[in-house]
Amino acid sequence: MKADLRVYLVIGADFTGGRALVNLVLEAVAGGVTCVQLREKTADPRAFAAEAAALKTALAPTGVPLLINDNIAVARASGADGVHLGQSDLPCAEARRILGPGACIGLSIETRAQALAAAALDADYLGVSPVFPSASKTDTAAPWGLDGLRWLRERVEKPLVAIGGITIGNAGAVARAGAHGIAVISAIGSAPSPRAAAAALRRAVLGETGSGV
Repeated sequence: MKADLRVYLVIGADFTGGRALVNLVLEAVAGGVTCVQLREKTADPRAFAAEAAALKTALAPTGVPLLINDNIAVARASGADGVHLGQSDLPCAEARRILGPGACIGLSIETRAQALAAAALDADYLGVSPVFPSASKTDTAAPWGLDGLRWLRERVEKPLVAIGGITIGNAGAVARAGAHGIAVISAIGSAPSPRAAAAALRRAVLGETGSGV
């Protein structure tokens, strides 16, 4: 599937500030989130699958796709629209074989070598991580920065989704540097109003200055 990656929310139970995850996600979608990735690194597999299925059901009327971080089994069980894989996860080709041609498959890249190698892989987009230092993701390589994004854009044809330290203040610069979309965790998950935060991020990515979404 061709997912709209412009405003990409990565969310899990640890990033909601104690709020109900489904409600938070729907608020963010109402504000302008175009893609959601459910990321649960420590959840029980059954609980993860149940959470994913509930979120998929809630998102269905909106048309916003749900991707699952790492877990192919949960993606299949929940009817999610695809997966996001790390470098040490299941190979893209195997994920494609299991999930089928219509699934959206993303792959994280942290180095230039990984980025160039990904050109030959069956991934629909690349998650560029981290663009800036991030409190939400601490086990990452050195930040790419805006110059790194520009380098990638000149050499990589696949869509790029930038993640790591992205805020309302720098989202526009990230988009102008070559990212097709921006992925955020705390910029929405920790915001007092997920809807307002998503709307502001969307305006920044699209280069808009008005108050509308």
